[in-house]
Amino acid sequence: MRVLFASLASVGHTYPLVPLAIAVRDAGHEVHFAAGEQVHGPLASNGLRPFRPADSFYEVYAEDLEPELARLRPDLVVHEWGLPGAAIAAYRAGIPGLWHGFGRMIPEGIGLELPTRITDAPGRPHLDICPPSLQDKDFLATEKRISLRPVPFTQPTELPAWDRQPLIYLTLGTAFGTAGMLTTAIEGLSTLDAHVVVAAGRVPLDQFGDVPNNVTVQAWVPQAELLPHVDVVVHHGGSGTMLGALSVGVPQLVLPQGADQFANADALSSAGAALCLLPDELGADAIAELTGQLLRQPSYLDAARAVAEEIARMPSPDDVAHQLPDYARTE
Repeated sequence: MRVLFASLASVGHTYPLVPLAIAVRDAGHEVHFAAGEQVHGPLASNGLRPFRPADSFYEVYAEDLEPELARLRPDLVVHEWGLPGAAIAAYRAGIPGLWHGFGRMIPEGIGLELPTRITDAPGRPHLDICPPSLQDKDFLATEKRISLRPVPFTQPTELPAWDRQPLIYLTLGTAFGTAGMLTTAIEGLSTLDAHVVVAAGRVPLDQFGDVPNNVTVQAWVPQAELLPHVDVVVHHGGSGTMLGALSVGVPQLVLPQGADQFANADALSSAGAALCLLPDELGADAIAELTGQLLRQPSYLDAARAVAEEIARMPSPDDVAHQLPDYARTE
């Protein structure tokens, strides 16, 4: 079987698909991956045959992918929620396709077309990596779903050792972090008796100046490897960080800024696994106070671990990879 995966060229949209793509490859199938060049490195290192469709760098439209479908003639296309063009192209070519989620079903009004509204590609099942207890209830009730355990993906890197516990991880993702917000969060978190690891993302390290001794700022952090060692995650509410922290049962403080982050924060707070600070509530003291509350009160840890147990019961990428031939074309 030949399978084509397709995603937007960003870590938040590509990485959720990689564990299944690797599992499909390990099951003996031929895998290709359509995405912009920004994410080709990790895809190529895992044998996923990345290529850039047409002249696209970030988004991929139906017209970009149609010549590649004619060239590769895949038996199945797996396309993420942010790439409706891939769904439409596969539908027009008569190739079965599956939507692949990256978290909760995205809310309206965040700049992405809802995959449940794509009329050119009706009835396609969703590979749903969100635990049902956090998923949008209307989506659960109305859409065809294939449950798939979220598995955090990152390039393997050796982690440094820290001699102080607890450990707090601060990240605002690759698109929403600013020097001002990170500096405010560092100011608050550094007052706690803990070590703080900061992923600066797009913010240059020289904008932070001298940081307290209990703070380590790095441009990039191997998040999947770090999370099992963390006691609290302070982040923007991106789906990847949310699910990664939940997978290892870590409480979260969410500082939502846009996109699907407010909906994610609401779901996490309702589950008892997180606290939230809205933009007009942000301040160093508030961040320190709520993070300290997450560290001291066991109810947040208990709630996060309950979701981790739910995630562990979801079918693994290997399990789902062996189901995919049932959805491929048979001619």
